[in-house]
Amino acid sequence: MEKNKFALIMLIPGSIGGYMYWYFIGCTTGTCPITSNPYGSILYGIILGFVLGNLIDERRQKKSKSSQPSEQNSST
Repeated sequence: MEKNKFALIMLIPGSIGGYMYWYFIGCTTGTCPITSNPYGSILYGIILGFVLGNLIDERRQKKSKSSQPSEQNSST
């Protein structure tokens, strides 16, 4: 859970973004499978939010690991 904390937080803006996409741009004819109803758009937004949050979180973790000084034991 701690590993994907940022990705889980990004679910909220993803769902809001999916709803906004449906509201402002969505398909009015009903032929578009994702954007014809708000549920599909919100689900798609949630998935994109999680993926984007996971990518950002992985980069942040790599950056923080590389900025930490590495401990080396020198035996003489």
